[in-house]
Amino acid sequence: MADQRSEKQRMLAGDLYRVDAEIVADQLRAETLLLDYNRTTAAESRKRAAILAELLGGIGEGSAIRPPFHCDYGSNIRMGGGCFLNFGCVFLDVASIELGDGCKLGPCVQILTADHPRDPALRRQGFESGKPVTIGANVWIGGGVILLPGVRVGDDAIIGAGSVVTREVPRGATVIGNPARVKNGDYPHRPVG
Repeated sequence: MADQRSEKQRMLAGDLYRVDAEIVADQLRAETLLLDYNRTTAAESRKRAAILAELLGGIGEGSAIRPPFHCDYGSNIRMGGGCFLNFGCVFLDVASIELGDGCKLGPCVQILTADHPRDPALRRQGFESGKPVTIGANVWIGGGVILLPGVRVGDDAIIGAGSVVTREVPRGATVIGNPARVKNGDYPHRPVG
């Protein structure tokens, strides 16, 4: 029996899909909202909040994103309360991106759910896929970090600036490097005091 799902349904399920008119329309919606958002100033906090409420799949109270911000769809992004994203973050949200309460992201953090087949024949046919990225509560992600498709980050973790995260980050761990690895002598991260 042939797969009757739409390309968007396949995309959201993490299966192979191809970009079609429905997906392009969703991208254009996000692009239009982001153009407005990225032209706002700090004095326009109400306008920013209204745009983010329309763009994102969910955003908790007290969360802020400093423009410029870039994403594919926005509707696949859910942020808890009290989150802060600094300038220049990029979220490729072909699959879900979830941030727990109190997450802090430095400038130019990239969260990438978009993936491509390893089989070159499938890539030539235009197939893509995605894997969700989940970030727990109270996570601190340094500037320039890249999180790859399918990564899970546990609560209270720290990811050092410039790191490339290729696999799960345990709760309370501090990871650094490319690929990111648990910092020696600091696992799990223990609060000072």
